[in-house]
Amino acid sequence: MLPSPILLASSSPYRRQLLTRLGLAFDCASPDIDETPTPAEPADALALRLAETKARALADTHPGHWIIGSDQVAYLPDGTLLSKPLNHGTAFNQLTRSSGQPVQFLTGLALLDADSGDCQRHCERFTVRFRSLTPDEISGYLRKEQPYDCAGSFKMEGLGITLFEALEGRDPNSLVGLPLIALIGMLRRWGRNPLLED
Repeated sequence: MLPSPILLASSSPYRRQLLTRLGLAFDCASPDIDETPTPAEPADALALRLAETKARALADTHPGHWIIGSDQVAYLPDGTLLSKPLNHGTAFNQLTRSSGQPVQFLTGLALLDADSGDCQRHCERFTVRFRSLTPDEISGYLRKEQPYDCAGSFKMEGLGITLFEALEGRDPNSLVGLPLIALIGMLRRWGRNPLLED
């Protein structure tokens, strides 16, 4: 029996590049969901809910697929959530507040069987310790990389590495948006092993 086709519930080029590394064929589709946090919703619960909601939003239109949903939440030590900045001013403010601070990243991951409705979920935690950054450094970084579509206002896979003092966690891929180590574990639990597929 042929394995179920895989669908990545994301339009993110960063997640697409990461999933390509596993050597599995997959398609992409962008789910349309409301990403607004509910009142007093814990960050890990938000990340998991959004990841699963993204996957389930595409289940009816993609029967027979295994659908991967992922979403990332970042927050400062005081609990302030860091969203995608979308513009220079917000990004500058986020990096100014992150300067010298440990920032927690929680990446929710869901693997959904569209036919059965079965869903595996995982939340990957990663801590980024920012160096103390000057305003000129922040401005220079934003001018060069323009990370306005990235939670936390940096691109881990690019020049963002210059902002950090230390990285603490199991899977740095989660900072880019898709925790591959956890995903491989999910695929293997359902009988798919990237090392054993052509």
